[in-house]
Amino acid sequence: MLTFICCQLMGASGPQLAGVAVLLVAWVALIEYLPRRALLATLLYPFIGVWLLWGGSIWYPLMALAGFVIGFAVWRALASRLGLIGLAVGVVAALLWWGFGYGPVGGWLAGVLPFELPRVPSTQFGGFVLSITIGVAGIAMSLPAGVILALARQSNLPVVKMLAIMFIEFIRGVPLIGMLFVASLLLNYFLPPKVQFDIILRVIVMVTIFASAYMAEVVRGGLAALPRGQYEAANALGLDYWKAQRLIILPQALKVAIPSIVSTFIGMFKDTTLVTFVGLYDPLKAMSDSVRASFEWKGAYWEPYLFAGAIFFILCFGMSRYSLYLERRLKRDSR
Repeated sequence: MLTFICCQLMGASGPQLAGVAVLLVAWVALIEYLPRRALLATLLYPFIGVWLLWGGSIWYPLMALAGFVIGFAVWRALASRLGLIGLAVGVVAALLWWGFGYGPVGGWLAGVLPFELPRVPSTQFGGFVLSITIGVAGIAMSLPAGVILALARQSNLPVVKMLAIMFIEFIRGVPLIGMLFVASLLLNYFLPPKVQFDIILRVIVMVTIFASAYMAEVVRGGLAALPRGQYEAANALGLDYWKAQRLIILPQALKVAIPSIVSTFIGMFKDTTLVTFVGLYDPLKAMSDSVRASFEWKGAYWEPYLFAGAIFFILCFGMSRYSLYLERRLKRDSR
């Protein structure tokens, strides 16, 4: 509601507020020594950001968030007694909410309290808004997915390990442009007739899957770099597998793999320009088309590409410098 009032009073558009919000979330996530509640507040951005970018009623993103809250609450209530079964019950509860409660409850609330922004179809997205949206979503989801895949590949369970290896090797053996064509053209053939996924959502899913396979190998390299004594120390402390990974193994592995992780992020962000091949307007195509369509800029051919390249360089160079800063801050030796 506060964002809605800001949009109406200040005349700011949804994408502008979404850009300001993502900068604020990045600052909160990257700053040192913030309370945990401040970091948990950043988890609200995906739902608010979707509403600011695509518009519509605010209640539907909130109902999607409610599914995660319900699943987490059910899991915490059953975790001490049922373990992994409690987690499965929590996932089922979230899926049931999204399947049966999301639409009716969201529609009722939208009719009672209509807080909404004008709807924006995905065909009107383009430029750096599109690249940053895909890049931020891919970065936020590919890292945890890559960690899970890396742990699955090192699992002692043969089925889990084999499935992880097959997934990683298959995705790494397919070019990203091929996966984007699958998301754009072929995915609808495997869906029910009345089911339609947004094209940008499909692209984000494919980019995340592609980046997570590479991220899994990066994280696996960090895990392999740790001496065996770290695993033995975790066992000596009496920690179970998940506590050992969360408290001892993964923090050290991710610290070792920081340069490779950031390099993967930078490469994925630059690869967002490939969406032009599936009919979306990447920054290069948007700028070149706008220049060619304007008589005042007739004859200016190199300037749009130089400007787009400068923006990409600033963003990628910023990620690279932050990774160097993070390495220095996490360095424990005196040299």
